[in-house]
Amino acid sequence: MLAIALCLVMVSAFAVTSAVSAKPAESGQLKWSYQTGGKINVSPAVAGNVVYVGSTDGKLYAINAKDGTELWSYQTGSVVSATPVVVGNVVYVGCYDGNLYALNAATGDKLWFYYTGDNNGLWTYFDVAHGVVYVGTHEVLAISAEDGAKLWSSDTSVGWASPVVAGNVVYVGSGDGNFYALNAKDGAKLWSYPTGPVWGSQAPAVAGNVVYVGGDAGGLYALNAKTGDKLWSYPTGVIYRPPVVAGNVVYVGSTDGKLYALST
Repeated sequence: MLAIALCLVMVSAFAVTSAVSAKPAESGQLKWSYQTGGKINVSPAVAGNVVYVGSTDGKLYAINAKDGTELWSYQTGSVVSATPVVVGNVVYVGCYDGNLYALNAATGDKLWFYYTGDNNGLWTYFDVAHGVVYVGTHEVLAISAEDGAKLWSSDTSVGWASPVVAGNVVYVGSGDGNFYALNAKDGAKLWSYPTGPVWGSQAPAVAGNVVYVGGDAGGLYALNAKTGDKLWSYPTGVIYRPPVVAGNVVYVGSTDGKLYALST
């Protein structure tokens, strides 16, 4: 089994390399390396035997996970600023030109694109569920995964946060200091909780009936997914990446230099 990883030298939150590589998990020795035409600032996505990764050269690359050969590349209109999402035979990717692209995962052919109206670019995580792509820009957008048509937008001032869908609910943070639960069908607000600002890649994690979220104010919150009531919180530094839940433990990293393992 191969572990696919970016060869990253981190400066703040940005990479300064232009290669994606694969190493066997057992030995850690280099299996292959692929040079892109620009820097890689986002994580790759792996689906089947294909690695999908974007670059500052504006291209999304599809690379054979076994030997590192290029299968195809697609030239977008700007820097690829979001981690790709692969669902079925479609790969979705956001770019700094404010466009969300849907490409055929096997061929790289463009199926559709949607301009979000955001000149700051799409650099957040986004989610795909129920045949809908949910994107966080200055608002939450629900876009048809089939044809790219806009289904709804929220009246919540999100401020470039990363939505996560569980069941029929969209969970998303906001620059206004609140964390929101929205109806996935129409964007109506179900509840909100004052966590402090939750920006960009600060996506929540949902496990069972609990939402785990951290943000700029520091601390990890566990909220009741149905009501938004706080179950507990734990003090940490700023949390920039989504928590990971495995079994009865939630793992989260922080700017205080610690990796936390907390009982759910």
